[in-house]
Amino acid sequence: MNERVRLTVWVRGRVQGVGFRWYTRANALRIGALVGFASNLADGRVQVVAEGPRAECEQLLEWLRDGDTPGKVEGITEIWDTPRGGYGSFEIR
Repeated sequence: MNERVRLTVWVRGRVQGVGFRWYTRANALRIGALVGFASNLADGRVQVVAEGPRAECEQLLEWLRDGDTPGKVEGITEIWDTPRGGYGSFEIR
């Protein structure tokens, strides 16, 4: 069974002002079955929260790590948790 999870990722690098959140949302929608958001943080990082089946969250994480993302990803920090709900789609904040 593909358990439902919550993935929170903080992405460091040149990830603001380059369309990173928009591409993250587009990729989450392409993967499907994911809800959550991508948001710029005041310190220059982007926070990504995705809830859905573990396999789809892992696919999004792999794209964030090694995919053809805009800008330049220098590193990520991830936390896995149980879903909290409250999202209707995948949004840009």
